[in-house]
Amino acid sequence: MTDLAGQVALVTGASGGIGAATAEALAAAGAHVVLTGRDTRALEAVEERIFAAGGHATIAPVDLAEADGIARLAQAIAGRWSALDILVHCAATLPQLTPVTAIDQSTLSKALTINVLATQALIAQFDPLLRKAADPRFLYLTTSVATAPRAFWGAYAASKAAAETLVDCYAQEVRNAGKVRVGIIDPGATRTAMRAKAYPGEDPQTVKLPSVVAERMVTLLGEQFASPHRERVNQSS
Repeated sequence: MTDLAGQVALVTGASGGIGAATAEALAAAGAHVVLTGRDTRALEAVEERIFAAGGHATIAPVDLAEADGIARLAQAIAGRWSALDILVHCAATLPQLTPVTAIDQSTLSKALTINVLATQALIAQFDPLLRKAADPRFLYLTTSVATAPRAFWGAYAASKAAAETLVDCYAQEVRNAGKVRVGIIDPGATRTAMRAKAYPGEDPQTVKLPSVVAERMVTLLGEQFASPHRERVNQSS
């Protein structure tokens, strides 16, 4: 098992789905996990499960759409810990699936704010704390439509493609100028609320649980992977 004892990990989108499962897996591996998301009650439920399992966690509710929310989060974490060992960015929003000609501009703007601008802000605000860690790692959760666009997925695909490009560029920028290692993870079909929204007629029992993705990411965090690292998590991973 991966041993993350003594390490501090921040997980965005930790109120449910893959984010929550990853937070619990990180805590089970010994990390102190900072849980962030918009739903305070859901974050508290994840925190309680971590405590019940003997782990350590702190909740930090933040709306990534707020202009200064990420800056305040970074300031709060820097005030308590001298470094950030792990950043796992799971948070994202799925706009309505629609033809490009029918995309609502306000909905697209929200997707760009949360999926793209917030990703850049997280990198910018937490890069200094990551650089202070002995072995800093940043995992970004992407999607297959970022690199293989499909009809009706234009708004989501465009926002995730832009964010993935930012993450890849960051990985290349720090590869020879620091210790930060970056992993870009495609979770594949996973039983989440976002998946149910996109595929309302799908039997959820036919796709893997979020814990499968979480366990793979925690295992990866214990490996000396080359940066940028890319992989898709399959059902059997």
